[in-house]
Amino acid sequence: MSFDPYEFDRSMAPGQTETIGQYTAKTFLWMVLGLMITFGVAIASWLSGAVYFAYQAQFVVLIATLFLAFTMSSRIERMSVGAAVAMFVAFSALLGLTISVYLLIFDLTSVVFCFLATAVYFGALAAYGFLTHRDLSRVGTIAFSGLIFLVLFGLITWFIPSFTAFDQMVCIVGIVVFLAYTAYDTQKIRSYYHYYAGYPDMLAKASIFSALQLYLDFLNLFLYLLRFLGNRRD
Repeated sequence: MSFDPYEFDRSMAPGQTETIGQYTAKTFLWMVLGLMITFGVAIASWLSGAVYFAYQAQFVVLIATLFLAFTMSSRIERMSVGAAVAMFVAFSALLGLTISVYLLIFDLTSVVFCFLATAVYFGALAAYGFLTHRDLSRVGTIAFSGLIFLVLFGLITWFIPSFTAFDQMVCIVGIVVFLAYTAYDTQKIRSYYHYYAGYPDMLAKASIFSALQLYLDFLNLFLYLLRFLGNRRD
């Protein structure tokens, strides 16, 4: 999905049966559902001991989640609404296995604190993205540059472990990048709403796609905050 119709500012597009506020709320409900699935799976895996399987199979889980994310991003316009929902749910469950590993690394107090902090920061930037009339497309471009830096640095530390000494700096960059993405992706919901006015199926799929983006913004923000502020278990 790629377009840039930021000129729209109406509260209801022609032919629509729901307002932009209702459409945005529905999108955030999808995001919350994804987070509930993720943390539900993470907690269940941690309590049941399946987290150790997740740790051993983390490469397989990573490949599976990347495959689902790529498929949704590249094919969502051609898949059915039901297929988009199923892939979003499966993606959320798989990431729950990844998150469960963090419950082994960090103490529970740190996890809860960072989750609440993430909710506050995410909520503030999402509200800004929804309410502002400023075009945030430039913010999205800058955030994308920051994301490229994070990916490249991650690859470097994979081959040169000594670079992990800069982890605190990377965490700060990650926090800023995903705060920016939160505002940018929230504003894009309005663009999707007007762009697909009159096409109910595409609107529904755009809502799920936006929920996926916001879900990833929240989760990445949470993980960077946890790495930056969290206390590791002894």
